Amino acid sequence: MTISRRMLIAMLAVSAFSPMAFAKPPKKLLIVTVTKGFRHGDSIPVAEKVLGELAAKNGNFTVDYVRDDAEMAQKMTMEALKNYDGVFFASTTGELPLPDKEGFLKWIASGKGFVGAHTASATLPAIPQYIEMIGGEFKTHGAQVDVECLVEDMKHPATKGLGKSVTVFDEIYQFQSYDRKAFHGLMTLDKHPNTKEPGDYPIAWCKRYGKGRVFYTALGHRPDVWQKPWYQEHVLGGILYALGLAKGNDTLPKR
Repeated sequence: MTISRRMLIAMLAVSAFSPMAFAKPPKKLLIVTVTKGFRHGDSIPVAEKVLGELAAKNGNFTVDYVRDDAEMAQKMTMEALKNYDGVFFASTTGELPLPDKEGFLKWIASGKGFVGAHTASATLPAIPQYIEMIGGEFKTHGAQVDVECLVEDMKHPATKGLGKSVTVFDEIYQFQSYDRKAFHGLMTLDKHPNTKEPGDYPIAWCKRYGKGRVFYTALGHRPDVWQKPWYQEHVLGGILYALGLAKGNDTLPKR
C-alpha cells in the first residue's frame, strides 16, 4: 500500500503534537554509598536495590551509583556532575574524598537536588558549609526503639501519605548544629526517643540551599525499614521534591 504525500504529512503532524513529542527526559540521580566511618553493611545494599526499583517504577528519574573512591573520583568531578540533576547520600559517613568539596556544594546551590538518609548527617563533619546545607549534624543515638513520628506537613510529597503519624522501630538520631528555623520540618518527635522526656527531636525536613532543594530523613538504619512501603514512599517523595518533579512547601518558620 502506497501512502500519499498528504497522508504522510498528516501523520507526521499528529506525531509531532502527541504527548510523547513533548515528554521531558528523565532526571538523573547519583546514589552515593561511600563510607569513611561506620558502614551500614546490611542496609546499604538494600537501599541501593530499593532506590533502583523506585526509579524504574516511577520513570521520571534514573539512577547511577558511586560505591567506592574510584567511582567518586570519576563521577563527582565538576565536569562529571554536569551529567546529573541531583545526588542521594544513602548512609554515607566521614570525610568523603570528593574531588572538589566547595565546588560540590556550589553545584547543589546552583539549582540541583540533594537527598540524604540516616548517616548523611554524619558525613563531612569538618565542612561547616555541608552541615549548613543538609540542615543538621549527627550528635548521638540510643538503643533502637519504637517511636511515633509526628507528621508536620501532611501535604509535602515526602509525607503526604503518612497520615498524622507513623510508628517505626529504628535507630533514632539526635542532632547538634541545627536551627529549627533554618529548615521546613516534615516529621518530628515530641519526646526523647529513649527516655521519653518531652522535647523537640526532628526526624525529617526539607530546605532550600541557594537555588537547590534539600531533603533529609534520619530514618533508614535498618534494612527492614528500607523495605517498608511507607518508607519507600517517604524517600520517593523526597527525591521527587529535590529533583523538582513534585512541588513541596519549603518555607521556613517565622523568626
